[in-house]
Amino acid sequence: MSKAPRLNEILKEELAAAVSREVGLPNALITITYVECSPDLKQAHVGFSVLPDNLVGTALKHLSSATSELVRILRSRVKLRQMPHFIWEFDATEKEATRIEKLIASANEEAAE
Repeated sequence: MSKAPRLNEILKEELAAAVSREVGLPNALITITYVECSPDLKQAHVGFSVLPDNLVGTALKHLSSATSELVRILRSRVKLRQMPHFIWEFDATEKEATRIEKLIASANEEAAE
């Protein structure tokens, strides 16, 4: 059985804790939404969302520059032979879900009239 799904969840939890406590961005909320390790466990795509939305670029730069510190923190918490290389990706799922909910609500209001 592959270790990737279990490792994905462990890395997601530990990254979320480290980002919120130790390398968070002032005046912004960064949420780790997913971690997807490659089959060989050498790379991990890490999805994040940020509030407010206008700080996406700043958050990406901040996370990229804090990657070495995050790896150091994770090495002390998660015992792996080799820590995967993190590739940061903005996850717009929540933003799109909010937009769709607003469209549905406005359509329902128009239908009620």
